[in-house]
Amino acid sequence: MNTATAVHKQTRQFTAVCEILKKHRNDRRQLIPILQQVQEVYRYLPPTIMSFIASTLRIPASRVYGAATFYRHFALKPKGKHVIRVCDGTACHVKGSGAIAETLRSHLKLNSGEDTTSDMLFTLETVSCLGACGIAPVMVVNETVHGQLSPAHACTIIDSIKKSEVRHD
Repeated sequence: MNTATAVHKQTRQFTAVCEILKKHRNDRRQLIPILQQVQEVYRYLPPTIMSFIASTLRIPASRVYGAATFYRHFALKPKGKHVIRVCDGTACHVKGSGAIAETLRSHLKLNSGEDTTSDMLFTLETVSCLGACGIAPVMVVNETVHGQLSPAHACTIIDSIKKSEVRHD
């Protein structure tokens, strides 16, 4: 990537943040909604963006980082386009959610310590509870709830998402 392309990409990167900050009138009391909207754009909170937000809002960078690390909703590492959350609450755990998570990890070819596929298409997370105990075991892909899963059914769902991605390319 040449220097002009890199500068253009960085300018575009900050343009979205500037629009979000402008929408919130650079009000430091709006830090959480600002971070939420920035994460919607980038799928995580890049360090350079957090520093830029701190500078623009005239608050310490530690305050921005503190908010980003305090709330579990925020991600400091890039997430895939599709976030898969497998419930491991009591009902789901008893009904085999651990096997679902492990099967998905293998199916997505994620190595130990990895949670996002190399193509940035999927991020796999295990969460404490999704609040859908009646249809356990459960996973949520983006905002869609899938219940009464088996490991094979979970893989079928992921494969159908992969196929729809290929059609959209």
